[in-house]
Amino acid sequence: MESRPPLPPFSLETAKQKVRAAEDAWNTRDPVRVAQAYTLDTRWRNRSEFPCGREQVQAFLERKWQKELDYRLIKEIWAWHGNRIAVRFAYEWHDAQGQWWRSYGNENWEFDEQGYMAVRHASINDLAITESERKFHWPLGRRPDDHPGLTDLGL
Repeated sequence: MESRPPLPPFSLETAKQKVRAAEDAWNTRDPVRVAQAYTLDTRWRNRSEFPCGREQVQAFLERKWQKELDYRLIKEIWAWHGNRIAVRFAYEWHDAQGQWWRSYGNENWEFDEQGYMAVRHASINDLAITESERKFHWPLGRRPDDHPGLTDLGL
């Protein structure tokens, strides 16, 4: 497999690049594209689900984005060392009934030497919000560079 730079061991700058690349990919809501960033035998913990392997990750993401409509995500680096990165994140979405949610969480990532994510542990909590409480208003897709991050938004 081709490498997926930046590669470990990460510096602060390359860890930030990896975090933004992940955010950008997830904001496409394209399960095939997102799944390509993970090793073929990746292991996840996401809430109460434990997908193993790229195929299960892709199926998980397909289900996720069928439920979580108008999904917009911001990730922010928390810590890094060697081949590991910890992030905090928040995303906003609404369900089929129109209820808006803000989901908050933390992820711990471990990468292989080629830059693919081999392990992803996510802890996530959901908060019902009103439409007027939303903070993520950019058009669907990549968050604009000038849009505030989590810290700037007070999240």
